[in-house]
Amino acid sequence: MAVGNHSSVTEFVLLGFTELQELLFVIFLLMYITVLVGNLGMIILIRTNSQLHVPMYFFLSHLSFLDVCCSSSIVPKLLSGLLAERNVISFNGCIIQFFFFAVLGTTEAILLAVMAYDRYVAICEPLHYLVAMPHEVCVQLVVFSYAAGSVNALVHTSSLLQLTFCGPNLINHFYCEMPPLLLLSCSDTRLNELVMATCVGLIITTSVLAIVVSYACILLTIWSIHSAEGRHKAFSTCTSHLLAVALFYGSASFLYFHPFPENADQGKTASLFYTLVTPMLNPFIYSLRNKEVRSTLRRAMNKLLSCLY
Repeated sequence: MAVGNHSSVTEFVLLGFTELQELLFVIFLLMYITVLVGNLGMIILIRTNSQLHVPMYFFLSHLSFLDVCCSSSIVPKLLSGLLAERNVISFNGCIIQFFFFAVLGTTEAILLAVMAYDRYVAICEPLHYLVAMPHEVCVQLVVFSYAAGSVNALVHTSSLLQLTFCGPNLINHFYCEMPPLLLLSCSDTRLNELVMATCVGLIITTSVLAIVVSYACILLTIWSIHSAEGRHKAFSTCTSHLLAVALFYGSASFLYFHPFPENADQGKTASLFYTLVTPMLNPFIYSLRNKEVRSTLRRAMNKLLSCLY
């Protein structure tokens, strides 16, 4: 990715976290290991168990993949920065980190809306579920999510490369993100801010609207079920997804719709939820709230223990 000749800044300094760095390193390292083990374990569990080869778990495996990639694009640099005297990232490295993070974050936002639609079809149109959601359609929806994420990231990255960065080069964050980068530009960033607000607003609004409409229909369907046990079973398949949606969109909305200079520390906290806490919690949310995943995991653990002993 070429850098414009008009940019004199060749590297940025990520200020990150300046207190309790050794303690934060241990905490973040343990959280990152949990992200890797939990999400990769979820992917392996879904891929190797034929009972989980249904659309819901197909989407869940891609959600886990996105969580691993999203954390891996940020956390290793965060961890190395906590042990370094000066956490430096090159200009190209910063742009590349931003690009991949934008791809993964946007893709996950759209995928969560796709998963809500999948739950709508499964609960509201159960007799037509396999017809409406064959594997080919699921693949197309996932490909669309990745494609939309890539296009969004290209738009933001291209507009970012048009800016001039002539100093200072201190980013008051632990990774390269659009709001703090715009603060360092010597150029007029009003167009970039408009593009960012428009794209982020459009993606979040359409995704949340799709989720709200899907769950409104789901609630109406559940309400019409006469059996209390049937209502509980139908709603229990949605609670995990709703928790994941609340965590993801809550942190993302705070990150992009609050002024960064006045809320830099709060922005870092929201970013931690976005990049580390949510990816760490998602496997637990889906495994603890999902009977099929729990039973599959229990069988896998019993099989592993029988092989060991």
